Amino acid sequence: MTKPLQPTRWALALAAAFAVQFTLPAAAQNAPQSQSQDPAQARAAQLVAKMTLDEKISLVFGYFGTEFQGKQPPKEALVQSAGYVKGIERLGITAQWLTDAGIGVASQPGKKVRERTSLPAGIATAATWNPELAFKGAAMIGKEARLSGFNVMLGGSVNLAREPRNGRNFEYTGEDPLLAGVMAGAQIAGVQSNHVVSTLKHFAYNDQETGRNHVNVKIADPAGRMSDLLAFQVAIERGNPGSVMCSYNRVNGPYACEHDHLLNKVLKGDWGFKGYVMSDWGATHSTIPAALNGLDQQSGYPFDKSPYFDGALKEAVQNGHVPESRLDDMVRRILWALGAHGALDHPVKDQSSSIDYAAHGKISQLDAEEGIVLLKNEGGVLPLAAGIKRIAIIGGHANKGVLSGGGSAQVYPRGGLAVPNEGPKQWPGPMAYLPGSPMQALAKRTKAVLSWNDGKDLGAAAKAAAAADVVLVFANQWTSEGNDVPNLSLPNKQDALIEAVAKANRKTVVVLQTGGPVTMPWLPNVAGVVEAWYPGSNGGEAIARVLSGEVDASGRLPQTFPASEAQLPRPKLDGVELPKESRFDVDYNIEGAAVGYKWFDLKGHKPLFAFGHGLSYTSFAHADLKAEPAEGSIRVSFSTANTGQRDGKAVPQVYVAKAGWEAPKRLGGWDKVALKAGERRISTVLVDPRTLAVFDGASGKWKIAAGDYQVILATAADAPVATVTVRLPAREFAAGGR
Repeated sequence: MTKPLQPTRWALALAAAFAVQFTLPAAAQNAPQSQSQDPAQARAAQLVAKMTLDEKISLVFGYFGTEFQGKQPPKEALVQSAGYVKGIERLGITAQWLTDAGIGVASQPGKKVRERTSLPAGIATAATWNPELAFKGAAMIGKEARLSGFNVMLGGSVNLAREPRNGRNFEYTGEDPLLAGVMAGAQIAGVQSNHVVSTLKHFAYNDQETGRNHVNVKIADPAGRMSDLLAFQVAIERGNPGSVMCSYNRVNGPYACEHDHLLNKVLKGDWGFKGYVMSDWGATHSTIPAALNGLDQQSGYPFDKSPYFDGALKEAVQNGHVPESRLDDMVRRILWALGAHGALDHPVKDQSSSIDYAAHGKISQLDAEEGIVLLKNEGGVLPLAAGIKRIAIIGGHANKGVLSGGGSAQVYPRGGLAVPNEGPKQWPGPMAYLPGSPMQALAKRTKAVLSWNDGKDLGAAAKAAAAADVVLVFANQWTSEGNDVPNLSLPNKQDALIEAVAKANRKTVVVLQTGGPVTMPWLPNVAGVVEAWYPGSNGGEAIARVLSGEVDASGRLPQTFPASEAQLPRPKLDGVELPKESRFDVDYNIEGAAVGYKWFDLKGHKPLFAFGHGLSYTSFAHADLKAEPAEGSIRVSFSTANTGQRDGKAVPQVYVAKAGWEAPKRLGGWDKVALKAGERRISTVLVDPRTLAVFDGASGKWKIAAGDYQVILATAADAPVATVTVRLPAREFAAGGR
């Protein structure tokens, strides 16, 4: 188990929500509390009883916080912000000031961009496999949100990486529902530790950007419950978000923001979600169906074609098409979220001058360092040896800064963009490089002579490589909201650059800054590969510290890296060649719940790098695997020893297997173990029972079959260490239970 963090407010809050055994708070296992048990619900009901119809309508209708299509936001909205909802002063109900997103306090483009601290990409945080670190980073950006005058933050994000080409995968937390849900839940809890409402998004199956406003996702409910929906369920249990944002796409026909099954049956019914459902910006398509089928707040008008939840909803209530009791429920849910998470009692104001950017940058840096994944390290080329005399650094603007992902998640860096005028001029641009050069950070840590080449001329790059002892090639892939990548290849002929450099010098290390997996035709010819993702505000320092060995390489992949697109359930992206506003289907029944590594296991595909893979600068031995039935599940224990000469962090993973599932095995739990050289420690993991069960659509219950279950201790999805067998009795439990 990782060393306990200092008992600060965020650490104490985290301790209440997480344990290495993956147990959940008792409240997460039960139906919603009655109003008499929940003071926030009782208070919300009392406030609703005092409100006029117009006041109720004002709380369910949200504005975009920035000029859009010639329409100005309310004057009370914060400059270039994501949204604003009016308050009710006479009742002490605060206005809602909304900011994107899960990586930091973002800003809409314009003349007065808000410059704040950026965390690494969500996929990088997931690669830490460390919920404590996820909580700490999210608590930091939640604090910046509050100090910037915001009380609602539009993250965390948990859409599964079903489609590796999805342009928004960098915002999310990987392909496995347990890992994704645990990490996103930690982020939600971190944000809300600041009396700021966190928003879980995008519910549900918003797994590609191509055609996102109209694509119809086809998936059977049981398969969804065991994959995408399970990730949301775990995140809600662990984070208790005030809000859930419904997504743009359609699901088996209806739009997600007017989907009775998803919103009323699953989210509010089976899972007992007490907060409110807000629409994504432009995802509301009706008044009466949306209100009756579970949407509680229209967001971001005028992104939608009409102000559906303004005058039209008032008329629908007056005419009896929407019962006023339903409007009351919508308002109660909003007030519950604001009250339960402290926004009602802790008003916000702009205190941005008090933000401690230096301290916050260090928090971001810790996240980045632990999320960097060492994929290949032939001959121990890393960490960089003390005796190296010449290092050639090539490409990726590594002499200037580090890359970040685009779209609504974009956090503008303090001091402006390190590399201006790259990428699209309009949204989802700009292509933002954050200041903080990896090259400059490395120069402080080595006596070697560093040379720089921009990589644009292959001949010049190869010549520079030939003259060096070690070569670091920085290869970048910019991904963004609104666009999927056409394929998994590195763009802009970077594969050719790496081939040319590696041919000139075998001791070539490729440092990837990407939003997800990329193919690597040059892999056999390079000595090392490091996945740095989008590493955030102090990313240059983080990369240099890992390359130099100041810290161990301890990240592990939260997503499979395919060898080629031919291995995917959909080798070609659905809808990519259709006109922009086309309506089309994407069939997730092809893989069902077998997402990511499960698909690769099922089909016998050998990936380029497996889910859970990651190397270290030390070595670990895992032993003493034991497993026994416990608490309706399986309790697993094992030992991890650091057998190397350096301190390091291991990520032993527990998988479970049984015949007849959607795939040969599932992730059931893990531990992140910090060990000094020679140290040994025992870990105990309580497997999440839903990873032992199949969701039965007919009964609406989880069912664990009687019989033998294989418990596999592994260092990656393709790297088992030991296996034991456990016999379990039959068991079933409710859709919202465990």
